Amino acid sequence: MADTSFDVLIVGAGPGGYVTAIRAAQLGMKTAIVEEKHLGGICLNWGCIPTKALLRTSEIYHYMQNAGDYGLTVENPGFDLAAVVKRSRQVSGRLNQGVGHLLKKNKVTVIDGRGKLAGPGKVDVTKDGAAVGTFTAKHVIVATGARPRALPGIEPDGKLIWTYFEALVPETMPKSLLVIGSGAIGIEFASFFLTMGAEVTVVEVLDRIMPVEDAEISKLAGKQMEKQGMKILTGAKVTGVKKAADAVTATIETAKGETQEITADRVISAVGVQGNIEDIGLESTRIKTDRGTIVTDGFGRTDEPGVYAIGDVAGPPMLAHKAEHEGVVCIEKIAGLDSHPLDALKIPGCTYCHPQVASVGLSEATAKAAGHEVKVGKFPFVGNGKAIALGEPDGLVKTVFDAKTGQLLGAHMVGAEVTELIQGFVVAMGLETTEEDLMHTIFPHPTLSEMMHESVLDAYGRVIHF
Repeated sequence: MADTSFDVLIVGAGPGGYVTAIRAAQLGMKTAIVEEKHLGGICLNWGCIPTKALLRTSEIYHYMQNAGDYGLTVENPGFDLAAVVKRSRQVSGRLNQGVGHLLKKNKVTVIDGRGKLAGPGKVDVTKDGAAVGTFTAKHVIVATGARPRALPGIEPDGKLIWTYFEALVPETMPKSLLVIGSGAIGIEFASFFLTMGAEVTVVEVLDRIMPVEDAEISKLAGKQMEKQGMKILTGAKVTGVKKAADAVTATIETAKGETQEITADRVISAVGVQGNIEDIGLESTRIKTDRGTIVTDGFGRTDEPGVYAIGDVAGPPMLAHKAEHEGVVCIEKIAGLDSHPLDALKIPGCTYCHPQVASVGLSEATAKAAGHEVKVGKFPFVGNGKAIALGEPDGLVKTVFDAKTGQLLGAHMVGAEVTELIQGFVVAMGLETTEEDLMHTIFPHPTLSEMMHESVLDAYGRVIHF
């Protein structure tokens, strides 16, 4: 490659990396990005996007199985697993090509290979063990992402014990499935396979599923999943597994020390992810790491001058939209713009299981623990006309306000399409909206969003429709 010197060089082309590259180019910087596998990273190719394609399939299949509730007749609904997987991969492939087009459009140089820090302002790139070249840049941004974490003794083998990679491309539909971990990844796959007909058991070491969510929301979600047939074991851990030819027997231990064995066709290990900090040259720098991720300030800066880190490799929350925003904040700071540091409390979280779960800000418990006197509002889906018309009467919208100032501290939802609704509260928090502003806002009727309004009204004793 003739051109080896750039203003900005980004290692990793996931959501954080490619968005940062595009923004850098917009700001007039000569930009290059290094990627060894897939443009779009894990999210686009093996995470956010293909899982949503699978979950859309399972959603439609759910409605087909319950068509009679809507006055429709569907005889013997079924599915072609290979076609389901093929559609998911095609969706990812289309977006992968789209990222390549965007980078080309913005004149970002794409370097095919694996990048490694090689001294101040230098990055060595190799491909399949062979040298591609050494590239220089005034600013190097590490965006190498993360990978599945493995439990000792329960390491994924790609056949019987899966990570999300194998779970996205199953060759056959397991009749039974054990999911270890109930975070977003675990519970989404549990929901998909359950809806498609598998017997699913979820094991969570903490006292409730989706433990990062508001306790009331995760409890309601768990009840609905159990009603659908999912078996949920909380306060429990998998202490060992025994593999057979085409099944796994797991030993489960409860908090009380009681044990039981569960045999399943397949196991999904979804116990979190860890940053890709190995073999990228950190040992030759002043960069600090903490619990497998790179330590940065609010602008992506590390302790090594001229080197930055964004996205999953820079720590939680490990979300694509966090990586994108973090990258923009970082590059705009480099460009000398008046950039604001990332505020983790304003990062929404979405889980696309059935029912969906979405949240932003402090939960009721964390708000109280932080010293706030709170006002809490709640509105159930069963009180909303649109939810009933959709055949989705199960769910809840919950808002948490500071009782003294009226500041919106957090919002939490479970139910149909809440992953689309949550952004309304994200905008409200970003604008430092008070309860009065929200109460005076006119929400359209009939919509699910009316429940957001009613939840605010409920916090102040003014709820109308329940």
